[in-house]
Amino acid sequence: MQVYSRMPSPLGELLLTAEEGALSGVWFEGQHEPCGERDDAALSEARRQLQVYFEGRLRVFDLTLAPQGTPFQQRVWDEIRRIPFGSTRSYGELARRLGRPGASRAVGGATGRNPLSIVVPCHRVVGAGGSLTGYGGGLERKRFLLELEGIPIR
Repeated sequence: MQVYSRMPSPLGELLLTAEEGALSGVWFEGQHEPCGERDDAALSEARRQLQVYFEGRLRVFDLTLAPQGTPFQQRVWDEIRRIPFGSTRSYGELARRLGRPGASRAVGGATGRNPLSIVVPCHRVVGAGGSLTGYGGGLERKRFLLELEGIPIR
């Protein structure tokens, strides 16, 4: 059964979803509708870690995750989770790391479908040369998250 919680953040209200105890979504306002029952207690650890991240005191999330996606999307999201705090990778770099050097656009598509914003840090994926490119939550949110992590914006 899916449960959800809402929490305030510097980027607006976040919607968190979980299935069977695993975090399945972190959504910005207006991106997703809640399903199931509201259960703030079930998502208390995710809420706590996100709050500590926004305070600048958490660099790595330690949560059980259950994002829903295709096998390729799952591989892309796993690779995104390997990008260290305060670092970025380009879509092309991710494609090469996945053994698919010509798949930058496919990587971009999978990145855009990431249901776990912030926790699976797709904001750390940038354009060639470090340019600030698309983000499902909007470029201002991406800029905020990168600056929070001390990443210079080009």
